[in-house]
Amino acid sequence: MQTTKDDSNTRCLEVVVLSDIHLGTYGAHAKELYTYLKSISPKMLILNGDIIDIWQFKKNYFPQSHLKVLKRIVSLASAGTKVVYITGNHDEMLRQFAPFNLGDFELCNKKILDIDGKKTWIFHGDVFDHSVHHSKWIARLGGHGYDFLIRLNALTNWILSKLGRDKYSFSKKIKASVKKAVKFIGDFEKIASELAIENGFDQVICGHIHQPVIKTFVNEKGAVAYLNSGDWIENLTSLEYNNGKWELYAFNNADFKTEANPEVETWVHMSALSHLIADVTKPL
Repeated sequence: MQTTKDDSNTRCLEVVVLSDIHLGTYGAHAKELYTYLKSISPKMLILNGDIIDIWQFKKNYFPQSHLKVLKRIVSLASAGTKVVYITGNHDEMLRQFAPFNLGDFELCNKKILDIDGKKTWIFHGDVFDHSVHHSKWIARLGGHGYDFLIRLNALTNWILSKLGRDKYSFSKKIKASVKKAVKFIGDFEKIASELAIENGFDQVICGHIHQPVIKTFVNEKGAVAYLNSGDWIENLTSLEYNNGKWELYAFNNADFKTEANPEVETWVHMSALSHLIADVTKPL
């Protein structure tokens, strides 16, 4: 889906699913995400986990561009978009407050929808991750290491670009190797799909593993559409539903007349986030 849009136009969509944005970390592509959010007008926006990276809050790092993403989401909800925030492992602190509803905003741990007659199960997916479910301290250490790797990778790619060389992804290379060594409860996509079939779902939508895909899974008990919205760390992808069809969207600056918010980044203290929350929740 490669459609050139300027800031005055928006694409009207029925459902948009985003996951693994990791606001509050150096790897989050908040400027690009803000540009994307400004280009769409969905009836429903589903935030499927790891939107705000609460694990990383101790750094007191929350740039203005990250804050703008939250403000845009609030703006969409104020304009009539139904915003559903499904908790993930990096924002699991919010699970104690679910379920919660405020106007067009809903906080939950999973969501079941009927989308044009298709029973759809939406959840983040960390329940299938053995390293998170049973060894949380290892997962947290991995989160900090991943954040450092992203910063190192950015420096390396800057040097490579100056030398006229292609960019390289340390994290993708390492993850490909680690996945072969670490034993999970089972293959993520297979488990999610089998459970969805077992429970009579037509579609299952996950995040968590940062692997954007739309595929059909079939076993002896039936078939299900498995979808993953990817992430906004490396892939910069979302799931979009319109006119009876799901599509994967991959962000590209070339789709827009201007690059995503090219100004110099400014840092704000985490108290700015609390001010935003206070503004959103105060009585009208």
